[in-house]
Amino acid sequence: MRIRRLLLAGVTGILALGAGVYATGTANAATYPNPGVVTGSTNAHDPTMVKRPTGGYLLATTGDGITLKTSTNRTAFADAGKAFPSGTSWATSYTGGSANLWAPDLSYRNGRYWLYYSASTFGSSKSAIFLATSTTGASGSWTHVGKVIESTTSSGWNAIDPNLTVTPSGEWWLTFGSFWSGIKMVKLSASTGLRADSTMYNIAERFVNSKSVEAPFIHYRNGYYYLFMSFDFCCQGASSTYRTMVARSTSITGPYRDRAGTYTTAGGGTEILAGHDSVHGPGHPAVFTDSDADVLVYHYYNSSGTAKLGINLLGWDSSAWPYVY
Repeated sequence: MRIRRLLLAGVTGILALGAGVYATGTANAATYPNPGVVTGSTNAHDPTMVKRPTGGYLLATTGDGITLKTSTNRTAFADAGKAFPSGTSWATSYTGGSANLWAPDLSYRNGRYWLYYSASTFGSSKSAIFLATSTTGASGSWTHVGKVIESTTSSGWNAIDPNLTVTPSGEWWLTFGSFWSGIKMVKLSASTGLRADSTMYNIAERFVNSKSVEAPFIHYRNGYYYLFMSFDFCCQGASSTYRTMVARSTSITGPYRDRAGTYTTAGGGTEILAGHDSVHGPGHPAVFTDSDADVLVYHYYNSSGTAKLGINLLGWDSSAWPYVY
């Protein structure tokens, strides 16, 4: 919620099918690839990954104090401690006293790592998104910058699952949200990383399955902003029904439409990855561009109900829509 030299059976066939498989907007789950091979410390929930300027990769996931992992090759991962080993006192009023912090969003810009993350309790919209920065990304090196945005039990939206997008012109935007009235977006200050104004944009909303849309991630490519997101239900082990969807827009603030032309504010989204075989509930997507391809990072549950790191590559068909291989 990617790696490697994909040791996937039938990769060539998937690539050849690329455009055709998704012509109707939804692929048959039988055509979806398994996650690429990862080794070492591979338990992960809500993963986000960045390529380090010094080489290798830094990964952050949901966990007590935010769990960190490193890799030299996008295949073998090692534990790297916690972002906040001394705790986050500023967040405990949202977590009910728990040290568990959710859904980090990691990027490297202007000589620093930027970490947005959320604090909440399951099923509650009393939530907040915070920002921390670090020059090294190492455990214990993160400086608390401040609270970006919060929601309350009466907000009608939920301040979790943050994702930072920087446009080609240098504007900073934060997309976030879960269930309730869907996915929202606010503008950020490029100098502080905190909120720039009071305007909030409505990006996506769903009206079925308990309004289950969350975990947005926006990736810019060749004139389009691609909104990756998760439909249906997370966090139920092997019974999870998460699936990864995509829509796109020529404007960062939307409107976003899926392959069939349906607006995301009307429930639209094109499925590109769903549960199959022993891969259950693949979702909470993140995307970054590496030297070999665009990389899709996500979590899924194995048949034992353990949340695992998933990494695949993204291809792009002749209509500029992504597919997973």
